[in-house]
Amino acid sequence: MCEIPVTSIGPVGIGQAENREAGTGCTVFVSREGMRAGLDVRGGGPASRESQLLNPLMAAKVIHGIVLAGGSAYGLGAANGVMACLEERQIGYDVSVTRVPLVVQSDIFDLTVGDAFVRPDAAMGYEAARRALEAPNYRDGNYGAGCGATVGKIAGMETCMKTGIGSYAVQLGELKVGAVVVLNALGDIFDWKCGRQIAGLRTEDKSAFRSTSDFMKASIPAVENRFTGNTTVAVVLTNACFDKAPLCKIAGMAQDGYARSIRPVHTSVDGDSIYAVSVGEVGADQDLVGILAAEVVSEAIIRAVEKAESAYGYPAAADL
Repeated sequence: MCEIPVTSIGPVGIGQAENREAGTGCTVFVSREGMRAGLDVRGGGPASRESQLLNPLMAAKVIHGIVLAGGSAYGLGAANGVMACLEERQIGYDVSVTRVPLVVQSDIFDLTVGDAFVRPDAAMGYEAARRALEAPNYRDGNYGAGCGATVGKIAGMETCMKTGIGSYAVQLGELKVGAVVVLNALGDIFDWKCGRQIAGLRTEDKSAFRSTSDFMKASIPAVENRFTGNTTVAVVLTNACFDKAPLCKIAGMAQDGYARSIRPVHTSVDGDSIYAVSVGEVGADQDLVGILAAEVVSEAIIRAVEKAESAYGYPAAADL
């Protein structure tokens, strides 16, 4: 098994656009011919659009775009721009009078990072989709939807850390599996291979890490969490051939990667979601792909920590 670029998995373009001053952005995955996809949501506060399309009982067999963005629910309008861009290029279902592209979206909460009143909009979504189609520009770090990502926010933004977007992919024979993760969790981040904390809640003097779980246990009586906007979102890509139902199961297995690397995770104030996308015809065991999906998600989380840069007054791991 060897590492490969996540951009080498199938005919999917990934485009990113961001507003660095405002601390927000979006990352768009586009397939001209459509991609089979499933979804698993574990957090209690997802900001999402058209998620029911990925229910195996729904009619649509493929979708044409996935948007990961900032702006919380305000940022869901970015998909309008993605749809406009795809419609102009005749991508989508033919309904005789036009083509209707099916675009799903999940957003993180980054309103407390930069300018709370600047969010991903149709113009930003259009630009990211255009780049995905014409000049894919995916990069790990403070780009796209990772522009305003942070972690370790249980005690307020004063002791949190800057993270971003990260990717990791592997090839095993003909099989390819990769993940792109926007890391914006309430909890702390750990290297899943050794258990060492690599990001998260810092001490009041900002000289070391402390445990989010322990902080919550010590909050007796419990106080309402002021920072209810977190959410880690991801897309798992594979060239293995699966339809929606097995892809939903693979997305669920990929959530194990979150659980290994983020503590606590899947809380009521996160909207943790994972899309699983099939963009090839390689025959593969569903459970093997799910196992690999969890591993690449955990590795992508590490990349999201390592490739982030300090910004907006929040330190990144590379600068500590």
